Amino acid sequence: MKIIDKYLIKQFLQTIAFGLLGFTFIFIVIDAMENLDDFIDQSVPALKIIHYYIVFSPEIIRLMTPVGVLFAALFTAGKAANLSELTAIKASGVSLFRFMLPFLITTFIVSFFSIYFSGYVVPMANKTKLNIEQEFLKKNITFSGSNIYFQDSKQRIVSISFFDNNSNRANRVSIQDFNASDLKQMQSRIDATSLSYDTLKHIWVANNGIKRDFYGRQQKADYFTSLEISNLNFSPADLLQKQTRPSEMNLSELNDLVISQKNAGNDPTSTLIEFHSRIAFAMTSVIVVLFGLPISANKRKGGIASQVGLNILVTFLYLVFMKVSQAFGKNGSLNPIITAWLANFLFMIAAAINLWRARQ
Repeated sequence: MKIIDKYLIKQFLQTIAFGLLGFTFIFIVIDAMENLDDFIDQSVPALKIIHYYIVFSPEIIRLMTPVGVLFAALFTAGKAANLSELTAIKASGVSLFRFMLPFLITTFIVSFFSIYFSGYVVPMANKTKLNIEQEFLKKNITFSGSNIYFQDSKQRIVSISFFDNNSNRANRVSIQDFNASDLKQMQSRIDATSLSYDTLKHIWVANNGIKRDFYGRQQKADYFTSLEISNLNFSPADLLQKQTRPSEMNLSELNDLVISQKNAGNDPTSTLIEFHSRIAFAMTSVIVVLFGLPISANKRKGGIASQVGLNILVTFLYLVFMKVSQAFGKNGSLNPIITAWLANFLFMIAAAINLWRARQ
């Protein structure tokens, strides 16, 4: 049986590689045709265009991996069935599940690799892709570091007009502290021309501003040229991270963002869904193979074409259900972990039922 396992795994991996290569090439050609005018208008160098599509490829591979794995499983099993290889394997006493085992083990390995790939490689590539779009194509231009507004703690709000990451200096800063027992009542407020970070003391220093303390209807105002503020919970790196899109963050950065949002009293639901959805989506390959392989392993009317069509329909329904569940999760109707894994759980049950029926 080891010889058959090696044969099936080799065919399976070769087809996955060929499928991903083909899908990636098709996507790049379509995107290049759409952006051709922009490349010409902006006089983008040829080497930069090649660089653009190199860093665009990881995102395509991430999205198409489940489809590529499904097609590889259907093609390999369907080919074995049509050539009567599967009939010979079953006649030798090999069960359907034992036939599926090398596919499932290989798919699990691919899925675990996909977790790392989508969690770390893809975000890094997305950052580079976005930088190229902003610099050469003038797309997705955002004034990163400007008009930053966030909750530093449960009773503190910080607003920054502009942050210069080269000098670690924030300009036109307002820090507002509220009463812990009554968040509508402001206790103090600091307005400063700038806020610089002391890298030796690891504290922020406010420059040329005024500090107001409120006592009921009365207030006390003190002007200052320099004021050390040691109780702020953010660093220059945190300010840069607050301007980073989730698609550009790796899993570690997303986890740190969740902790930061919880400490600040903000709702981390959307970030938690993004974090768990990346892992759940990477496991999609296992679901689609477990569902589609029993169908392909049995000869049916219509041949491979009907099997492929049926499995594409199931995969489409799976992706739609995943997006719908994410929408409910972001509205607070579902727990973030349940939101990310609900589609996997339900379709895994459906796959198990389909496998049981195929064995009958």
